[in-house]
Amino acid sequence: MLDFQKKNVDIGRNLKMIEFLKCELLSSIALVFEGLLKGVKGAQDSVLEGLANIILVTYSLGKRLGIDYQIIDKKVQDKVKIHIIEEHHLEKWYGELSSLNQHLKGREK
Repeated sequence: MLDFQKKNVDIGRNLKMIEFLKCELLSSIALVFEGLLKGVKGAQDSVLEGLANIILVTYSLGKRLGIDYQIIDKKVQDKVKIHIIEEHHLEKWYGELSSLNQHLKGREK
């Protein structure tokens, strides 16, 4: 295969994967919403499955778009810190962002 043809195949395959990941993201969001709608204890597994998949797909989609995992992590940490300073409701009412910030710092080690 010529170098030119190989690049076209790689670009096409990358675009197809991006479209697939977008669909996966929507499916995972739907899974979370469906689990929340059911509201039963057994649905907790599907909510957890959906949330984990959202995180996985988000990292994968970023990678396909040329964004390294560390850059995504850094952006999340920056947003958490900004929301703490701005007293976002999650922080003000529950202290969740400080907790998340500590969790993210622990992952750096």
